[in-house]
Amino acid sequence: MKKLLCLLLALMLVFACLAGCSGDTDEGDANNDSNSPSSDGDTIKVGLLAPLTGDVAEYGIAVANGVRMYTEELNANGGINGKTIELVEYDEEGDEARAVTGYNYLMDEGVVAIIGDVTTGPTVAVVAESQADGIPMITASATAMNVTYDEETDTLYENMFRSCFIDPFQGEKMASFAVEIVGAETAAVLYNNGSDYSMGCAESFVEMAGELGLEIVANESYANEAVDFQGQLTNIAAENPDVLFVPDYYNTIALVAQQAASAGVNATMLGVDGWDTVLNVVTDPALIEGAYYCAGYSTQNTSEAVQNFLSAYQEKYDSVPNMFAAQGYDAAMIMYDAIAKAD
Repeated sequence: MKKLLCLLLALMLVFACLAGCSGDTDEGDANNDSNSPSSDGDTIKVGLLAPLTGDVAEYGIAVANGVRMYTEELNANGGINGKTIELVEYDEEGDEARAVTGYNYLMDEGVVAIIGDVTTGPTVAVVAESQADGIPMITASATAMNVTYDEETDTLYENMFRSCFIDPFQGEKMASFAVEIVGAETAAVLYNNGSDYSMGCAESFVEMAGELGLEIVANESYANEAVDFQGQLTNIAAENPDVLFVPDYYNTIALVAQQAASAGVNATMLGVDGWDTVLNVVTDPALIEGAYYCAGYSTQNTSEAVQNFLSAYQEKYDSVPNMFAAQGYDAAMIMYDAIAKAD
């Protein structure tokens, strides 16, 4: 049954992409909707593993909102083959060890599949165990290559899927964008050397830049959780690049943008999907005026699917959905459709 569900998940990924091309309890910080029905023969339990608090909660809350909304819509329309979806949530706070704890909690709760995790590190922390257990998973936003394939052991995770693009795609597209749209001839790269996500995007950007004739005049890195980038940015400013590519999460980008201005960096800043929601945390929006980042969804998409999603989300949450909310909605759609077909 689980192998069939994994096969159907693979097929559903071809058809179900919306974007048209991202309360605690003492019981393990699990969040169970008080309105959810109890688990019985008329209920299907599905896990949701996400950072609902912590440094990357902006991502996790958005993904969770998208998943919850599609779950409620599906249940209102009869559920899956007459059964109601019971969403069992766990807040892993953006921490890899807590993600493992959360995975085990969801397994103890008897879920048949898991939507999550949200960022790369926590997702990679649980994927091998989920493969061993035969539990299908889908991530809305973990873009690193090793989420689905471990190059060191040559292991393909046949139970792991995603409703987002991958890091090499982002790096390549932003290098092409720098040349073809921005008109850049020189570029600098500033990346997190403790993050597979950041390194993967940076590597593909540099590789594509070489193919396009975009000269990399500075390639600087920083440690994971760093907050001081002045040394690297001073080096970059001395090279006066046309663009500065910084592949990292929104909270780091807010710090880099502020320090880049004081270091005298005049380059156009470029980023990846982790930039989404940076405007919520940056001290002055002018610091990232004119910057660009890669995303898998846009509110400007005029398709009926996107516009219907926009309206429903705004009505439910009184806010404009970002990329993570849209891809969370997609992830739930894909997973539930596979469950329905696997019966």
